[in-house]
Amino acid sequence: MKRLRRIPTDVWFEPLIIIVVLVGYIIWYRSTTFSTTEQASLAWSTLRSTILDHIELTLISTAWVVVIAIPLGILLTREKARRVSPFVVNIANIGQAAPAVGLIVLFTFWLGTGFRTAVLGLVVYAILPILQNTIIGLRQVDQRTIEASRGIGYSGLRTLVQVELPLAVPVILNGVRTALVILVGTATLSTFIGAPSLGTLITTGVTLFLPKLLVSGAILVGLLAMTIDWLGRLVELVATPRGLA
Repeated sequence: MKRLRRIPTDVWFEPLIIIVVLVGYIIWYRSTTFSTTEQASLAWSTLRSTILDHIELTLISTAWVVVIAIPLGILLTREKARRVSPFVVNIANIGQAAPAVGLIVLFTFWLGTGFRTAVLGLVVYAILPILQNTIIGLRQVDQRTIEASRGIGYSGLRTLVQVELPLAVPVILNGVRTALVILVGTATLSTFIGAPSLGTLITTGVTLFLPKLLVSGAILVGLLAMTIDWLGRLVELVATPRGLA
């Protein structure tokens, strides 16, 4: 109960917005007349498959980013690798600065179209927030705390796992949440290279001038991004050590 009382107001408020927008969309969906093309794209069986494809693409991309960025961030905070840290971060920054469409197109020339290419493009695009936050989170751990843990006999690895990482968790998870939200929106671009996502609704709506499809795709992507952002905030609160909450 004490942990629940410490939950910020925005964490309670965000799901209310999600519910209001979702209910509004459902009411609009049930009261609107659709064309044959719109009905085919917005039928629940098709829509459910499209949403699941979008979530799958987002989660797999995020998993790969986490597997790459967090260990790399840890490595770059170690004494022997600190000199190359700015260089590596600048390379990751190139991926963030480059247009997402451009990255996906470049990888398409290399790997062809499809799911694998979309994942690779999204991983390169979203690696910076987690990498940067991992480095920042570990570097902000008080050096005296690290020295104290070494003083009581902890090895470097044990200090990292039991002292540094728990203290850096809030910052790292904030980076993961940021990357997730970025990936939810950017994953819509995968439709250009044959990887199914909610972007299919948006591109079809634009191409065939079907505003209802365009609006549906935009609203569903927005709802998905807000939901993931909210869930990420909850995970941050639960995973944050009590003294830091």
